[in-house]
Amino acid sequence: MISPVKDLVILLYETALLSSGFSLEDPQTYDNRIYRMIKLGLGIDEDDPTADDTMAAVTEEMPPLEGEEDSLRMEE
Repeated sequence: MISPVKDLVILLYETALLSSGFSLEDPQTYDNRIYRMIKLGLGIDEDDPTADDTMAAVTEEMPPLEGEEDSLRMEE
């Protein structure tokens, strides 16, 4: 596993490349690095089984949005 400090340094470097107009060889690695940093910032533990249970409970409690059926159709 890569240390968070090394992840952050590489993330800053790759972000500078993107900002300068370059493209990354492996954008998926960049995405994964961002997700890891977000998880670290939010304190989400990947090995925590209660996180999946909590997300499932939140999804079950969500009421349907008003007009959700209309938003799924294309404009005529």
